[in-house]
Amino acid sequence: MWNNIKKYLEQYPERLRVARVLVENGLCTKNNKIYLNQIEIPPIRIARTAKVDRRTVNETLKIINANRKLRLIFEELRPAGHSLKRLAKHLDLGVVEITPLDAKKTGILAKAAMILTQNALSIRQAIVDDPELSPEPKLTLIVEKKIPGKLIPELLNISGVDKVAIY
Repeated sequence: MWNNIKKYLEQYPERLRVARVLVENGLCTKNNKIYLNQIEIPPIRIARTAKVDRRTVNETLKIINANRKLRLIFEELRPAGHSLKRLAKHLDLGVVEITPLDAKKTGILAKAAMILTQNALSIRQAIVDDPELSPEPKLTLIVEKKIPGKLIPELLNISGVDKVAIY
């Protein structure tokens, strides 16, 4: 998806930054306006986040609206939903963060889930960063209780795993 967006905006780095803010936050565009679900977001808020001026945001919206392929992508964007990652310690949940050597390698999520399940840890949430959008994509698994440190070597043994952090 990001490569499609980039193809149309790479000549304009500031507009590309605006597009990245929209995508990373799941903000959709309709009729040259920006929305978080049904809530309209003023262009100045996006401008501040992308470190551009409001006019750049408005020009980006015009380009998106005028290009059928971009319009179809941005009209359907939605936020991924709530994440328990930051709340985990307050809820006595466990978090394991896995950084792959290659984010396109298959089986990492399945094998990590199997290791957790075999150790009687029920997964409450799984969050996978998109390798096209994140410079260092990670797999984050939130489980029902604290994760024992003895699982780190097992998780590191999964083919394609580079780093494992538990907190």
